[in-house]
Amino acid sequence: MNLVDDMYIPTFDDVIIAHERIQPYIHKTPVLTSSYLNELTGATLFFKCENFQKAGAFKARGASNAVFGLDENTSSKGVATHSSGNHALSLSYAAGQRGIPVTVVMPRTAPEAKKAAVRGYGGTVIECEPSMSSRESVFAEVVADTGADFVHPYNDPRVIAGQATCSRELLEEVGALDAVVAPIGGGGMISGTCLTLSNTAPTIKIYAAEPKNADDAYRSFKAGHIIADDAPQTVADGLKVPLKDLTWHFVSNHVEDILLAEEQEIIDAMYLIWQRMKIVVEPSSAVPLATILKNKEVFAGRRVGVIITGGNVDLDRLPWLNT
Repeated sequence: MNLVDDMYIPTFDDVIIAHERIQPYIHKTPVLTSSYLNELTGATLFFKCENFQKAGAFKARGASNAVFGLDENTSSKGVATHSSGNHALSLSYAAGQRGIPVTVVMPRTAPEAKKAAVRGYGGTVIECEPSMSSRESVFAEVVADTGADFVHPYNDPRVIAGQATCSRELLEEVGALDAVVAPIGGGGMISGTCLTLSNTAPTIKIYAAEPKNADDAYRSFKAGHIIADDAPQTVADGLKVPLKDLTWHFVSNHVEDILLAEEQEIIDAMYLIWQRMKIVVEPSSAVPLATILKNKEVFAGRRVGVIITGGNVDLDRLPWLNT
């Protein structure tokens, strides 16, 4: 058992087990390239397109690993979580596949498309105010009432091991890389990326991409300890949550740097991906490209993996229609 400060730190063996466990329930998503974006950035970019994943986001990996790793007695009580969207619908998807109940606490401001998707997968939505304090207090009541197993959106070794399978597939498909860039909110995907790369390709530089309007991970990284914001405002709605102790372990030990993007830069990058790559991505997924465009000198001449984390967009609220 790999324990640090009484936390179970998932190992690469956990990643291998997770990948085998979730194979029947996930897509092996494609890796796309764009000669236009290569020319624009000066780098060779490989986009791992988790917007094509089950439930529309990478979080189906971690959710499926957690749900299908439960014993029968625990699973009979169902699962529960709090989430702004993608983990909510991914856990609902996984629970539906196993045939167990799922309850999700979601901010009332979360995109209606994501709430509808949760309900479509059979999940029960309970709304809270758009702050971490409200989310956690309402959720505590849910767990007390149901006895469900808590699958944290990111601060859970089962979830991180599942997310780590994404970068494992990326390396298997494209081979050697110089860097990988992924969005950071609570840190589940970046932690999974750190877990895989530190064990299989430790020379690859790992960069986290974050909205400047929700830059608590950046400030934490610079300060050397977790700094949490309660309710930041950004178009990248999936990146509003703070780091926790388990994800901080990976970020503080393995991330090369955290790069920031302004709101308009995120919107412009999202529009560029839609326009040039002809794929639907949500604002959070555009933050890595926004930071690469902003920091061309860091990535020029390098082979760079870019993780597109999801494609669950409220089509009635496209951000470039409001600017």
